Amino acid sequence: MSISQIFDIASTGMAAQRLRVQLIASNVANSETTRTREGGPYRRRDAVFQTQDLGFSGALANAGVRIASIQTSQEPFLTRYEPGHPDANADGVVNYPNINPVEEMVNLTEASRSYEANIAVVRSAKAMATSALGILNAQ
Repeated sequence: MSISQIFDIASTGMAAQRLRVQLIASNVANSETTRTREGGPYRRRDAVFQTQDLGFSGALANAGVRIASIQTSQEPFLTRYEPGHPDANADGVVNYPNINPVEEMVNLTEASRSYEANIAVVRSAKAMATSALGILNAQ
């Protein structure tokens, strides 16, 4: 495996985790949104990852990751009794997104750690390449 292949694999992981962080930020920012363009409350979104074929042979045939889809949660909304709210139904109940801020923060931490792990891979590959060049220059 070449250094450039290592960079390619790590970059797919970083790109996937970056999108995941963006979706988490969107979920947290819209956790109180009761009205969207599509109608109804905001629905939580999450990325679904899939292995990506980067053209390698053997055990690395499916190296890297790609976003297979962005799923929209179909879980039931949270309800609150707020008769004065503009989005309240006839019974005074308002539907809110079913977003758990604690769960979103755990997901954010996981995505950040995964991103950092890919950065560590890039740094290690860079250090190996630098060492290899040092060996060549020493001769």
